Amino acid sequence: MNSISFTGVSVRVAVDGSPTPKTLLHEFSLELTERRIGVIGANGSGKSTLLRLVNGLVEPSAGRVMVHGGNTVEDVRRVRGKVGFVFTDPLSQLVMPTGREDVELSLRRSIKNSTARAARAEMVLERFGLLHLADQSIYELSGGERQLLALAAVLAVDPAVLVLDEPSTLLDLRNRELLRETVAGLDQQVMMSTHDLDLALDMDRVLVVESGRIVFDGGAAEGVAVYRALCAAPLQDAPSGDVSR
Repeated sequence: MNSISFTGVSVRVAVDGSPTPKTLLHEFSLELTERRIGVIGANGSGKSTLLRLVNGLVEPSAGRVMVHGGNTVEDVRRVRGKVGFVFTDPLSQLVMPTGREDVELSLRRSIKNSTARAARAEMVLERFGLLHLADQSIYELSGGERQLLALAAVLAVDPAVLVLDEPSTLLDLRNRELLRETVAGLDQQVMMSTHDLDLALDMDRVLVVESGRIVFDGGAAEGVAVYRALCAAPLQDAPSGDVSR
């Protein structure tokens, strides 16, 4: 089943010196079948924790997360083979001296022949308009160029799901538009957190996260309006309980 489902999921972590664990995400249940899912909310609201549940980087304290038929705890290796994750800071992801080498590294498991692997890397870099940057040191590139290379390296292996954690943070307007066009043209199911509300408006479905709770789940325009209202209002406790569409 090509969906991402959360059933009775919550996330709590131990805090040094405290007998009571801290709740990062309160209990919720969701079934995500749309191709483009946006996640918006303030820093520290729980957005990144929600995204990291999708590829098993965070395990639920309670409940179950299923991604395209795989359990993120019991079948974590299988799930990670299906899910590509792009972090906010590309330097935490680009491990080779150049973009070309990084794309080839991501292909090493799926393409054993070095010549075929190099050819595939060339095609990927050309597809995303990055061939002219392929052999430059990643430290000579702008933050936006590194982010696009990190995205290309993840997409090179053709994951079923692409998770993007605030991917436009380091992008200038030109590269932001390139990212926007790229995401719109992908076949993958995409789940993306963002502070860029224009990007959020491109999504098929938007989740608003506030203080570890999903306080809205629905259409993009309404979700952005809810988030704007939250930002304009005095800080107060978010409503409790699951949110259903």
